[in-house]
Amino acid sequence: MKRIVLTGGGTAGHVSPNQALIPELLKEGWEIHYIGTNGIEKGLIESMDSVEYHTIHSGKLRRYFDVKNFTDIFRVIAGFFESISILRKLKPQIVFAKGGFVSVPVVYSAALLRIPVVMHESDITPGLANKLCKPFCRALCTTFPECAKAVGEKGVVTGTPLRKQLFSGTRQQGLDLTGFDGKKPILMMTGGSLGAQSVNAVLREALPSLLPDFDILHICGRGNRSEEHANIPGYVQFEYLSEEMPNAYACADIILSRAGSNSVSEILALKKPALLIPYHSGRGDQVLNARSVEARGLCRVLPQSEMTAASLTEALHHLYESRNEIVLALDALPDSDGTEAVMKQIRLYANK
Repeated sequence: MKRIVLTGGGTAGHVSPNQALIPELLKEGWEIHYIGTNGIEKGLIESMDSVEYHTIHSGKLRRYFDVKNFTDIFRVIAGFFESISILRKLKPQIVFAKGGFVSVPVVYSAALLRIPVVMHESDITPGLANKLCKPFCRALCTTFPECAKAVGEKGVVTGTPLRKQLFSGTRQQGLDLTGFDGKKPILMMTGGSLGAQSVNAVLREALPSLLPDFDILHICGRGNRSEEHANIPGYVQFEYLSEEMPNAYACADIILSRAGSNSVSEILALKKPALLIPYHSGRGDQVLNARSVEARGLCRVLPQSEMTAASLTEALHHLYESRNEIVLALDALPDSDGTEAVMKQIRLYANK
């Protein structure tokens, strides 16, 4: 029996590529185990069939001074010994680590037990967890070529694994979801599971200048629904979409989005013209992600510092007018779904 351990967590972005790999691994007869914390990854993975979930302790890895850095180190150490115990029992052929702080004790334990490790980095620069783990992996799969170059000989450009359901939506089901009649182009705004409050606010401010030309599907994030705007014709709000997301994408003519790596990967794979408004925090990867994609003519970018109702309206109209040019560039891309390319790396090093 082929056995694999997946790990990664802390955010949905560190889990969803693993979710995309699981059906493909099951098709090939892998026995799948997942090591994570009691955080977001547990809720996302435990509901999946044929995956056994193992819980460990782990501390957050911070790039800044925080008193918790002194206590979390003991949680990381505890997670290391818990991981050793789990891996010794399972004896997997390989570990696949998506990043996030939970992956550090798992990767270190695998290295100690001489279990091959393949990792994945979605952003344009490696996160702290992946930097710490890189010496112990066989290959570091990347979404962006800039990241593969930065990590050296272990870097392999694969793209990001995407769930097959993402490609299953239809425009008609999207119209049924929104109640739009399809006579006007549809603008969809998404900011991730938590939404993008500053973009939400400016989009709502711009509604009077956008609604004459667009129907607007606004995925605003949990807790961000505006009752003030609840009954405006041509404007529909959802706090979050899961199973219906493929249909929302399918009916959208243009996209307004943050520039998180998973969102960008989905937009590129679905070949949707998009205006990206990167969120600038931490190591600034959303800004770098957006610039990289824009430089290849695959999107348009509006810096948040320049975002007003007027500039957003102008940028969205310009995006729609130039949509055919962007679609041509998107059509010229190789397959943007990295699932098979990552599977190839897993097969390669599991066999070794």
